[in-house]
Amino acid sequence: MCGICGFTGKGTIQDLDLMTEAMFHRGPDDKGIWHDPERAVCLGHRRLSIIDIAGGVQPMWTPDNALGVVFNGEIYNHTELRNELQGKRHVFQSDHSDTEVLLHGFREWGDDLPNQLNGMWAFAIYDRIRNILFLSRDRFGKKPLFYTLQNHTFAFASELTALTKHPSVEASVSPRSLKKYFAYGYIPAPNSLYERVYKLPGGHNLIFSLNDFSMKISKYWDFVLEPFESVPENPEEEWGEQLRDLLQKAVRRRLMSDVPLGIFLSGGIDSSAITAFAAQDTGNKRLKTFSIGFQEASFDESEYAQRVAEFFETDHHLKMLSIEEVRTVLPEIVARLDEPMGDSSLLPTYLLNQETRKYVTVALGGDGGDELFAGYDPFRALRLAELYSRLVPRPVHQGIRMAVSLMRVSHKNISLDFKLKRTLTGLSYPKHLWNPIWLGPLEPNDLEDLFQEPADIEDIYSEAIEQWEACSQENLADKTLQFYTKLYLQDGILVKADRASMMNSLEVRAPFLDTDLVNFVRRIPHAWKYRNGQTKYILKKALEPVLPKAILYRPKKGFGVPIGEWFAKGILPWPENSTGFFMNRSFIENKIKEHQEGKNDHRLFLWNSWLLTQKRLELNYR
Repeated sequence: MCGICGFTGKGTIQDLDLMTEAMFHRGPDDKGIWHDPERAVCLGHRRLSIIDIAGGVQPMWTPDNALGVVFNGEIYNHTELRNELQGKRHVFQSDHSDTEVLLHGFREWGDDLPNQLNGMWAFAIYDRIRNILFLSRDRFGKKPLFYTLQNHTFAFASELTALTKHPSVEASVSPRSLKKYFAYGYIPAPNSLYERVYKLPGGHNLIFSLNDFSMKISKYWDFVLEPFESVPENPEEEWGEQLRDLLQKAVRRRLMSDVPLGIFLSGGIDSSAITAFAAQDTGNKRLKTFSIGFQEASFDESEYAQRVAEFFETDHHLKMLSIEEVRTVLPEIVARLDEPMGDSSLLPTYLLNQETRKYVTVALGGDGGDELFAGYDPFRALRLAELYSRLVPRPVHQGIRMAVSLMRVSHKNISLDFKLKRTLTGLSYPKHLWNPIWLGPLEPNDLEDLFQEPADIEDIYSEAIEQWEACSQENLADKTLQFYTKLYLQDGILVKADRASMMNSLEVRAPFLDTDLVNFVRRIPHAWKYRNGQTKYILKKALEPVLPKAILYRPKKGFGVPIGEWFAKGILPWPENSTGFFMNRSFIENKIKEHQEGKNDHRLFLWNSWLLTQKRLELNYR
């Protein structure tokens, strides 16, 4: 796992050095910088050594120096690709470097290289013959890649902080992105916090020509739901066996490492399944597992993690979250976060990664399981929501919403009042906006008040609308799966996982996002993912021979944090002059007052706003 950066056009080797140093935490083991003054091309790399520690130094070049690469990620099928390429008479210099596979693979397959890869990546290949930079990001965007073209300079980097170290890159905050941030709780690709700076979306390539400074972006892969036309006589057995086999292979691929490795174990289905298969593959070696606990009972799952650890006899490590530690690490998190992020579980995720890094350099996690198998609560609500929206007149709905707003506020994890209020908020708008509004910090009416101008709903929610329309299936369940997998997973969950892990120089791998597994799961009809009131139905059935039923069928808690209570009690204080970025100060102060007086639950908005406030202060002090 690493950090990459580079540019062509204006700039010096000193600028490259500053960009590379800004990502020290992504790769503390080694640094590589390279500069071609004649063609004005610079490549930088920070390395966290995982595979082929001696032979994987970057930037890496082919023996003829025609191709060079900087690479962040892991290619899990690199051994198979190496064997195939050697059969085509490619000669390798390293022993087992996956980075070198990219160079020979690009020479063999050219722009089609990403389609051959099973892994997570962001890389840039400099092709001196074609005089291009070829950039690519993995299918789900697990590894970040920002780029910009401004002031006669094309630049890219793994992090915004590194990118803005280049003197040609102007860090001007985008009002449009801020509106999307408060609509979604994250800034969806290709947008970024700054004007004229973009994220390359997952599943995309970018070719930049040094000859004419032209740029071409193309999609090489997309997540498409294509349900099997026929269902086997016993899908629980047939599909279940295939799922077990594919997940076991996915875990096995991700156990390859030249450094110590462990498992994030929450006690939920996904992480428990990964633990089970990893324990099988590690044999007599005692597997290390890691979890985090909360003093607030409604948020704490550590009891279940402990049960799974005992069942598989792992070397288990539990970290209890305390508000004192939260206060200590928040300044560091804000300083390295690049963009504000509305998911407050960033805090325990960071502390979990911090604790894990004391023992291992690589960890496997369960990201992707909920999105692929319909594991979230909104899937339970879809049928009733559709029936409600069809039968309840708008004036009656407004009355119901007003009555429910009077319910006493509870700051427990996923409390009844929280679920009812958010559900009714979403149902105030058309179906294609339900999912982002259910999850987002603010609804459109509030966005207008916050920014003191009309909200262009079509533009603010353009990404969600695009995914709604792109889904070829007409049912709400598939369209919801499309939203979670294409937007929430890529721009929310995976960003959180990357930032929290790389701040601690820890590599995190996601077996559920294995290419072969995903290509099978996307063909399972939604009726077998959410079935008979059971989320993740087919996955649970598949795992019955692997996991205790007490783990498989226990109620889901989710990975939450008691920020509602923290804001109500003033544990996270607001600094003076706590607004800015084009926002209405009185609107924010009113939300704070309502929350502290228990009149309403604004936990999501307050966290988003608080984090943005810290980001503004950090930018001012740069």
